[in-house]
Amino acid sequence: MSPDDQLRKNIAGIEERIAAACARVGRSSDTVRLIAVTKYAEPAWVRGLLRLGLNTLGESRPQQLVERADQLEGEIEWHLIGHLQRNKVRSVLPSVSLIHSVDSAALLERIDRISGELGLVANVLLQVNVSGESSKAGFAPAELEREYAQFIGLEHVELSGLMTMAPLSDDPESARPTFRGLRELRGRLLETVSAGPALEELSMGMSHDFEVAIEEGATSIRIGSLLYEGLASSDEN
Repeated sequence: MSPDDQLRKNIAGIEERIAAACARVGRSSDTVRLIAVTKYAEPAWVRGLLRLGLNTLGESRPQQLVERADQLEGEIEWHLIGHLQRNKVRSVLPSVSLIHSVDSAALLERIDRISGELGLVANVLLQVNVSGESSKAGFAPAELEREYAQFIGLEHVELSGLMTMAPLSDDPESARPTFRGLRELRGRLLETVSAGPALEELSMGMSHDFEVAIEEGATSIRIGSLLYEGLASSDEN
């Protein structure tokens, strides 16, 4: 099987699972965006994704996002899904469509300031550490509820929604409280500032737990390993 054929098979399998998860909760699969995570993907695989029409790409490392955005042609929507240091904001902003990982007020304010200097409006998600794990970055839910109102007046950022990561587990169902917690937090934020943004985006769910995330309201899922299954040996088949 050629690499493109393997990618096509993998994408089709993921899309079938997305549709089934949506059907279980009465959603349309059109309401879920598949973001192809490229962190460990070989350049040839990424080009294969683009040939197959999957052009929403998520990169964890700011420098690699900028490099790949310069190298790859076509209409690509780049999402930064990993940690963003404040000193990398200026280099990333011209290339990125959505930043998923705004994990502090200081970072948000810097994005606002640099976006203003560049004449841009940055689309961002606020990263929330719903599970409370010390290894994860992000606002604590209570912290975000306290500080959220002050973010509404920023002129050069658009608060598009929220992002979270569930604890790693062999049982996808164990992620449900985290994903449900993010959805419920969004509801509380919307009640806190009724005239604020709609926070339509919920970025949650990865290769091992995306179906549970969809059932709990995810609008974007970040898929890496499932996309590339079988590619390491595909040239030998």
